[in-house]
Amino acid sequence: MADLNSLIAASETETKDGTLPPEALPEPRSQGKLVLRKFLHHKLAMASSAVLVLIVLLSILLPIFWKHGYQDSSFPSFAKPSSDFPLGTTQVGKDMVSQVLRGTQYSLLIALTVSILATVIGVVFGAIAGYLRGISDSVISRVTDLFLIIPQIAAAAILAKVFGGGSWYIVALVLAAFGWMQIARITRAEAMSLSQREFVDAARASGAGTFRIIFKHLVPNMVGSITVNATLAVAQAVLAEAALSFIGLGVQLPDTSLGRVILENYAQLQTRPALFFGPFIVLVLISLTINFIGDGLRDAFDPRQRRMKA
Repeated sequence: MADLNSLIAASETETKDGTLPPEALPEPRSQGKLVLRKFLHHKLAMASSAVLVLIVLLSILLPIFWKHGYQDSSFPSFAKPSSDFPLGTTQVGKDMVSQVLRGTQYSLLIALTVSILATVIGVVFGAIAGYLRGISDSVISRVTDLFLIIPQIAAAAILAKVFGGGSWYIVALVLAAFGWMQIARITRAEAMSLSQREFVDAARASGAGTFRIIFKHLVPNMVGSITVNATLAVAQAVLAEAALSFIGLGVQLPDTSLGRVILENYAQLQTRPALFFGPFIVLVLISLTINFIGDGLRDAFDPRQRRMKA
């Protein structure tokens, strides 16, 4: 409606030769503003963003003010939920709320690390393969296919056990080593398409080198798909880490995670459900909200998506 009103107002200010002065034309919107506007109108993505921000802030700030420390094991074993212990206490006398907060911190840290590393590896390999083609494309594609057929959880469990004994950063590195393949495939396809565009030909004609064309011209034009896939990689990493820790081959003490907290209290599922469902619900919320945010980003970056989606 605002654009229509501006056009009507502009039509009244036509010059004598029938043209419009520059100041009468509506201000063009940049791609970034259009993407942000679409995302802000995606109700589910915005609600998910609010929930995720709340979870992150609580996991960081609440331990500062919470009356029980995550290492304190002086409380009664298996205390029932109360005002002092909203989720009860564990078998060794630790407050469950502090354990969930600590596990959330580590799970998010691992997931972000995995997402960043997997995205960087996938984008570099995919962009190089898509632009250079030929033998480079064949080698990278075969390596990608090889990693895709390896069972991720089984390989990650073995490598995490061999190289670090369950430290959080070792688990993150191992998961990143098996999480870049989908990003590489998507980036390769986009790079092959973009390499035929005029701006790439102009860059070649101006004497730009291969890596300058790839990382200065191709990658910036793939920021939409890179952002979406990096976001979804966070959700996948959260679940992969939880699965690895749940079978006892992921994060080990003194580090922790939501998957490990769930593992430690799985036996109490029927008798003391709060100990199990507390970390489980947080894990599900993190995964769902990140996936919904990824859906919102995908719709926002899609130029064919003209209508605002709820």
